[in-house]
Amino acid sequence: MESFAWQVIWYDRYSLSPKEFAIGIGKGVAVCGLLAFTFYRSLRIFLWMLPFSLAGPVLERRRRLEKRKKELAAQFKESMMIVASSLSAGFSIENALASSVRELSVLYGKEGMIVREFAFMVQQVGTNRSVEQVLEDFARRSGLEDVKNFAEVFSVAKRSSGNVGGIMRHTAEVIRDKMQVREEILTMTASRQFEQRIMNMIPFFIVFYVESASPGFFDQMYDTNMGRILMSGCLVVYLVSYVLAKKILDIEI
Repeated sequence: MESFAWQVIWYDRYSLSPKEFAIGIGKGVAVCGLLAFTFYRSLRIFLWMLPFSLAGPVLERRRRLEKRKKELAAQFKESMMIVASSLSAGFSIENALASSVRELSVLYGKEGMIVREFAFMVQQVGTNRSVEQVLEDFARRSGLEDVKNFAEVFSVAKRSSGNVGGIMRHTAEVIRDKMQVREEILTMTASRQFEQRIMNMIPFFIVFYVESASPGFFDQMYDTNMGRILMSGCLVVYLVSYVLAKKILDIEI
């Protein structure tokens, strides 16, 4: 087997690089500037909001972490299909893992996350670690429920001396079907997510359009105490609506 450079990765952890941290800060400052200009037209409010821009790197880290885990989940689904196929052909689980590395390398390249993980598992099995141990280690680091379920079912099947191949094929097919359902739901809600992003920007477009068409139209909203209170209420409603829309479209399976 080809050699693979390896670094143990915990997929539920992520450290931002200096560039990524700067991108997060930049996004945070931009959002604070947009909110301060749209709802208050006040440099003082913008400066008061600036500390909240520190949430930008936190959200950037979360976004990149979720993206990496989604990619790992998609690659794991493909690997399950390949492993199930190898088991159906009569391979042992050890040989099925080794065979899957070659096929996954064609799909994702040698640096693909699942390729590196499977290659590492094969190497560990070659040093007399059991398949149960390497699968459980991967399940802990992946942070994915499907990987944990796969490792637990395999461990139980191995201890009970049952039909490991048949059980693993069935488990792989169930996990694959579950992931396919998740992908179908994401596809069906993609248009709604796009509509949500547009709706999030509409209040800003309305304010900019009215202000450019009728300069001074909103002066009462920015220059009087009552106007500032009303705009603060609008900001609260906007933020609550944004959070609720995100939660509604965040469907867990």
